[in-house]
Amino acid sequence: MTKLTRKIALGSAAAALAVTGLAGAAWAQRDPAYEAARSSGQVGEKMDGYLGIVGAETTELKRLVNDINIKRRAVYAEKAQAANATLEEYSLTAGCIAISRTTPGEKYQAPDGSWKTRSSAPPERDARCP
Repeated sequence: MTKLTRKIALGSAAAALAVTGLAGAAWAQRDPAYEAARSSGQVGEKMDGYLGIVGAETTELKRLVNDINIKRRAVYAEKAQAANATLEEYSLTAGCIAISRTTPGEKYQAPDGSWKTRSSAPPERDARCP
């Protein structure tokens, strides 16, 4: 795949993510435990498109994050294949979009790998983000 073709594929992936809201199934995890963990800053969006644990890990929190990430990976794999992109390219694009959709007070992973709390300003994003 040439750089131009890859860029077009990632652009298509980004558009698909934006239109589908990360494909319903991946975002349908807004159960009370997930909402509580997200709003309390126990979990945050990672640059690689997956959810991460911020701070102390509990068995229940790890189970919740793993379950959500398994669902996300399945959606990403399907969408990446449809967009003729790699799983890594697609998940990075998903991470860029998920981080951009965080709201003030939520945690996200900055390009340097540190955890940040979203303010009213736009979040720091990876230079590879579309």
